[in-house]
Amino acid sequence: GDPLMNRDFSSVTELAGDEVTQEQVERLAHRYFWAGAYCDGRDVLEVACGSGQGLGHLAARARRLWAGDLTSRLVRDAHRHYGERVALLELDAQCLPFPDASLDVVILFEAIYYLPSAVVFAEESRRVLRPGGQVLIASPNPDLWDFNPSPHSVSYYGVAELDRLFGEAGFTCRFFGYLPVDAVSLRQRALRPIKKAAAALGLIPKTMAGKKWLKRLVFGGLVPMPAEIAQETTIYMPPVPLATGLPDRRFKVIYVAATKNI
Repeated sequence: GDPLMNRDFSSVTELAGDEVTQEQVERLAHRYFWAGAYCDGRDVLEVACGSGQGLGHLAARARRLWAGDLTSRLVRDAHRHYGERVALLELDAQCLPFPDASLDVVILFEAIYYLPSAVVFAEESRRVLRPGGQVLIASPNPDLWDFNPSPHSVSYYGVAELDRLFGEAGFTCRFFGYLPVDAVSLRQRALRPIKKAAAALGLIPKTMAGKKWLKRLVFGGLVPMPAEIAQETTIYMPPVPLATGLPDRRFKVIYVAATKNI
C-alpha cells in the first residue's frame, strides 16, 4: 500500500490551541497572506491543510475553495471549526480527486518534504491546473547551515531543487524569501550552534511535548495557536524576491509560485 495512506501527521502538525512560539503563529499567518493575492476570484485547492488555520482567509478571497488532508483527524478538526464555509475532504497530494484543468491554484504549505514523491505531486498539480494556473509552496530552507529536518520527512527542497522539480513538470518558478536569519532574536542566534550540535547528536525531541520544552528554552514564552488566523495576527510585509536556481542562505522560509506553462 501507499506509505502515506497509513500515516497520521497530527503529531507533526500545529493544531489549534497548541502552545507554540509567536514566530510560528506569524510564519503561519504570513504564508496565507502571501497566498491570498494569488487566490482572488479563482478556484483554489489547499492540499495538506492540517487543521485549517488559513482556510478562512483563503475562502474570503477565492471564488471557490476546497481543502483536504491525508489525516482524517485533521480534516474533522477543520470541519468542526468551519462547518459549511469550506468544502473539506480527505485526500492524497499524489492523487488529487479533481478533473483535468479544473483549478487555478494548488497550495501546499510546509508539507512537500513529507511526500514519498514530490515529482508525482508536481505532475498531478499540472494535470488539475488550467493553463497559467499556479502551485504555491512554502517550505523551510534546507540550505541553512543549522537546518534540522522534521521526523517523518522524506526529502527537502531548496531553491535549486524546487526550480528543477517544477521546471521538469512544465512550470516556471518565482522564488521569495521570508524571515531573514539575521533578523531573529539574539537569543535564537546565540543558540543556533547549540541547536546544530544537538541535531547532529540526535538530541532534538521528536514529540510535540518535547519540542514545546525546547521552544520555551530557545524562544521564551509560548502562545496558543489560533483556530483561524485574522488580519491582525501579524503585520504583513511582502517576502523578498530571490534569484532562481541558486541556493539561498539568508532566509528561514522559501516561497515558490510555480506557474503552469501554456
